[in-house]
Amino acid sequence: MNVTDPIGDMLTRIRNAQQRGKSKVVSPSSRLRERVLEVLQSEGYIRGFAVTEQANGQAELEVELKYFDGEPVIREIKRVSKPGRRVYASVSDLPTIYNGLGVAIMSTSKGVMSDSDARENNVGGEVICTVF
Repeated sequence: MNVTDPIGDMLTRIRNAQQRGKSKVVSPSSRLRERVLEVLQSEGYIRGFAVTEQANGQAELEVELKYFDGEPVIREIKRVSKPGRRVYASVSDLPTIYNGLGVAIMSTSKGVMSDSDARENNVGGEVICTVF
């Protein structure tokens, strides 16, 4: 099945699995998806992830979701930049999510990073998604 927005598909899988209370969710693998998951893991929104190999040779990402007192740690996860409308932000215009409580995940010239890391490195780029 062709997916026109792979990142949006992964975020939706995570959102749906957390609504159902699942401990793990599986998504097709790509380097960009891995980098987004690395940021989510470093910011403490997921427990971790692993790259697994299917029988047909394709790689999959197995994401371990995180809960606190039975509630999902990720309250809200939204795709900002979509295939039909890309959203870019310069260093001075980087978004703050819920006064710094949330995270915006950015794709910059120095790699995929959170908005706070982008401010530290003084780089702007494409706003992939926001997480709270």
